[in-house]
Amino acid sequence: MNNLKNVTPKQLAQFFGLLMALAVLVIYLLMNAAFGLSNTLWSSLVLFTFTGLLAYGSFYVSVELFLHRKIKVIYKIIRQLKAPVSEKESQELVDMNQDVLGDVEGEVVDWATKKSEEIEKLEEAEMFRREFLGNVSHELKTPLFAVQGYIETLSNGGLHDPMINMEYLLKAGKNVERLNQILEDLEFITRHEEGRLQINRGKFMINDLVQEVFDALEIMADSEDVSLRFKDGIEKNIVVFADRDKIQQVLTNLIQNSIKYGKENGTTWVGIYQMDKNLLVEVTDNGMGIEERHLPRLFERFYRIDSSRSRQQGGSGLGLAIVKHIIEAHGQSINVRSKLNVGTTIGFTIRKA
Repeated sequence: MNNLKNVTPKQLAQFFGLLMALAVLVIYLLMNAAFGLSNTLWSSLVLFTFTGLLAYGSFYVSVELFLHRKIKVIYKIIRQLKAPVSEKESQELVDMNQDVLGDVEGEVVDWATKKSEEIEKLEEAEMFRREFLGNVSHELKTPLFAVQGYIETLSNGGLHDPMINMEYLLKAGKNVERLNQILEDLEFITRHEEGRLQINRGKFMINDLVQEVFDALEIMADSEDVSLRFKDGIEKNIVVFADRDKIQQVLTNLIQNSIKYGKENGTTWVGIYQMDKNLLVEVTDNGMGIEERHLPRLFERFYRIDSSRSRQQGGSGLGLAIVKHIIEAHGQSINVRSKLNVGTTIGFTIRKA
């Protein structure tokens, strides 16, 4: 079957000519025998040759003019669409005398597959765009409506009520801060995507930085009854080469999340491991864990596993997206693994000095 796919028009025409010559010769011989006519080898040979050449020529010209050349044109157009070139370059790329029928099927299938994949990617991008716009709208409306409600209450007489005026002003202020945080986080991500994110690399000890973050989040951890610890047996006093402030932002976000979504009397561990030229830094908790279906989208902007609880905990919904952008801006990688009701580990690599 594969051999038949590679048959050229000329070979097909030769086969057709031979078949027709044999058929005519057989008919000629049968007719002579039926009518008692004599025939010679010379006349049979002439008839066989003439019929074969006529059938070959007719079939070949028909295929070449009405089918093969049209397929060649389609083939050339596909080649131009795959990699746009000039007419002259296209003629050089596509040899019009080659066995196009033997190649065109593979080219068409390859082209159609690539176009199908492009369409799927565009549809997926459009879906994410609609979802992103919906999430942005929702994230902005929530604090806006809260501020609007507080202001309306104050303007309708609440401003003169000492029981609620300061409380409502403070709540309105917190929601304005949340709005500002969302906008700043979006601006941060935009700078990274446009290649404008500045990474100021320098040498520092990663253990010391982790301890600073532990100290800064100690009150928050105590309020949630979560212990912050280094894993046993980790490397000590390792110097890394990165943007200290941004890595601190990464650690703060990851450890904050482990506290927020950890369990009561739980623990957050930080492990540091040697990896040739890099270090692997892992933040592990023994909290609620994450379902596997959520893991591929965990670092998307505004993606929340439990929307109601996440918003109660505060934050812009962009923390993990920013973490991913910071690590990628350093030319490093980040990954997550989790098991429901067991815990979550998020690890990222960082270059050693």
